[in-house]
Amino acid sequence: MTGLTDKIASGVQVPDDLAQVGFVFGAYGVAGWVRIRPFSEDADALLKVKTWWLDKPALHDVDVQQCKLHGGDVVARLVGVTDRNVAESLKGAAVFIPQSRFPVLSDDEFYWTELIGLEVENLQGEHLGTVTDMMSNGPQSILRITPAATPDADPDVAAQERLIPFVDAFINKVDKPAKKIIVDWGLDY
Repeated sequence: MTGLTDKIASGVQVPDDLAQVGFVFGAYGVAGWVRIRPFSEDADALLKVKTWWLDKPALHDVDVQQCKLHGGDVVARLVGVTDRNVAESLKGAAVFIPQSRFPVLSDDEFYWTELIGLEVENLQGEHLGTVTDMMSNGPQSILRITPAATPDADPDVAAQERLIPFVDAFINKVDKPAKKIIVDWGLDY
């Protein structure tokens, strides 16, 4: 959310810790409900926070009247979204909430936003790169790691992205204060 921290949207100061938690991918029914595809399987943050921020047509806050899980998605009725056409116009909007409003996790659980930007090294102390994104393949989350550019690297050869499943078999330690993840993963994998 770089660049949004000192802006004012809808007459309200934009929180400096906004994190994208999903996106609107369509309308639900004819009464103005929207369907949200959450980035988290349990969607606790979406279900418990009553003010979201949408980036369509421009960044603005919106109050949530009702929301619930529906399959793997969240459906919600938002203040000011009164019919299906208005709900459809929000399709593609990113949904943000302040990280300070996220539910508290146990010590061995992490939000994706906490992992993005952390450096990754293996048990041998070799630097593998930086977590630049996360994705899910259903059963588990996957770290997307972009290798650091090295001075002796051939500029015509792109460094290979690494995809490491975020499971106990490969993740040795997440050290948030040191901004580092230690993995059981070789350079040649």
